[in-house]
Amino acid sequence: MGIADARAMHPGIDIVEADPAADRQLLESLADWCDRYTPLVALDGKAGLFLDITGCVHLFGGEKRLLDDMLARFFHQGFEVRAGLASTAGAAWAAARFSGSLIVEPGQEAGLIGPLPLSALRLEPATCASLESVGLRTAGAVMAAPRAPLARRFGKLLLMRLDQALGRLEEALSPRLPVAPLSVERQLAEPVSSTADIESLVTLLAATLKVSLERREEGARMLQLQLFRVDGAVSRIAVGTSRPLREPRLVQKLFHERLAALESDIDAGYGFDLVRLSVLAAARFEMDQGDLAGGTLDRGEDIALLADRIGARLGKQAILRPVAVQSHLPERAVALLPFAEAGNPAAGLPALMAERPIRLFRHPEPLDVPATEVPEGPPLHFRWRRALYRVARAEGPERIAPEWWREGADAPVRNYFRVEDADGRRYWLYRQGLYGATQKSVPRWFMHGLFA
Repeated sequence: MGIADARAMHPGIDIVEADPAADRQLLESLADWCDRYTPLVALDGKAGLFLDITGCVHLFGGEKRLLDDMLARFFHQGFEVRAGLASTAGAAWAAARFSGSLIVEPGQEAGLIGPLPLSALRLEPATCASLESVGLRTAGAVMAAPRAPLARRFGKLLLMRLDQALGRLEEALSPRLPVAPLSVERQLAEPVSSTADIESLVTLLAATLKVSLERREEGARMLQLQLFRVDGAVSRIAVGTSRPLREPRLVQKLFHERLAALESDIDAGYGFDLVRLSVLAAARFEMDQGDLAGGTLDRGEDIALLADRIGARLGKQAILRPVAVQSHLPERAVALLPFAEAGNPAAGLPALMAERPIRLFRHPEPLDVPATEVPEGPPLHFRWRRALYRVARAEGPERIAPEWWREGADAPVRNYFRVEDADGRRYWLYRQGLYGATQKSVPRWFMHGLFA
């Protein structure tokens, strides 16, 4: 009804403007909280959730206890919720909206849906109106009618919804978030809020997770810590590793740095009553070869752990590692990637790589070269940054052709020289272009790097 009519009937009514975006955000936050019951949670329209609790019921002592626990927790959070539990998503949807909190036994779907209105089949209002116009006003009437005429007149969706509700046709649910291959959790009788308690729980959960990882001969590459607050809020904290990891002490160190960086952003409220540690990504764990003294050979684990801890505290862009790229041009031959994503920096490097300067300029700087020993030889002296340098020794040229698929077929080639001045300083410079009458432009010289 209109607002004026509503206020005439109830003068003290409170009018609140609808906010669909906020409603959607609230529904998503409730879906996050429902992860405590099952990782398979999907949104259902504007005011509903689907939970696939297959394989999770025994953790809560049965279906009824799970349903009662969920309804009680929603009630204490201030929500009025109706829930239905059935072996098909369609029957559970109808039970929640038309029969209250009800558990439908397997095989009883037809008895539940039969007396309900057509909307219990999740049909569009226009389809329901069309069915009612021919005298089919309940789901049971549709079930008793011949299928072929229904399909011809009202489409296949009607029969599909009916078969899904009765279990004749399987209905797959698409969870909001990817399901972690491995997860361990701890439900707490007393909520915790301090960072020290959370880190202790992380160590315990990582020790349990280590057994499963060892059985699979894998190590974690991405870990996520989920903190379920008693009032329904959920905090998700993820860390990445540069190498497969499964040692609890090392996992605790990574989350120590991450929790320290996010301490001001995590609101414990009245505390967390459920803590879950999940492996989002895993890789094969290569065992280290032990030495005769009983230790293990050092393969850079300490450096990897240091990089992971710094990345957890300051972000993965804090430490970058150069990685070879398929390009002959020096400024494109190396890319800087986060340490955890770079992998083996030697991968992709040629076995015999030409000498390169220790410092390579991001952008080559122009030089003034008044004369060369021979037209295609190194310069006798050059001016760089307003200073004149005389060449004592030179080596080269090393010719590098342009990438024609990027710069075109007419792009000039580069001739690189390693030169040393009279004071022993070594430079890496190149001439762009060739001398000759066929050249469209005069060759130019550039400084590209400095040797040690």
